Amino acid sequence: MDYKNSEAPLSTITYDRNEIENPTGNLYEAIVIMAKRAAQINGDLKKELVEKLEEFATHNDSLEEVFENKEQIEVSKFYERLPKPTAMAVEEWLKNRTYHRNPETDTDTK
Repeated sequence: MDYKNSEAPLSTITYDRNEIENPTGNLYEAIVIMAKRAAQINGDLKKELVEKLEEFATHNDSLEEVFENKEQIEVSKFYERLPKPTAMAVEEWLKNRTYHRNPETDTDTK
C-alpha cells in the first residue's frame, strides 16, 4: 500500500465509537485488529526507511569523515511528517480496507 498518500489526520481527532465497532460488533476486537494493522504498517515504513537510508550510508571507519548528508536528512524528515501508523490503521478500518476474520466464528469479512 502507498502510505505516502494516506488521508489519515496528522493530529488527534475523536472517532465515533459505533463506526469503529460496527464491522465486528465488538469494540475491543476492532481495536485489536487496528493495533495489529498499525504494527504491520509501522514495520513496512521502518523497512522502507532503512532501505532508503542505506543508499546514503558510508562505510568508512574514520571519525574525521563524519558529515551531514542533506538527502538523508530530507528522507528522514519526509518520514517524520507522515501520519502515525495508528492513524493510518484507523483510516483503513473506517474505510473498510482492512481484511479481518475471526477463526472462532469461521466467517471471512472484508
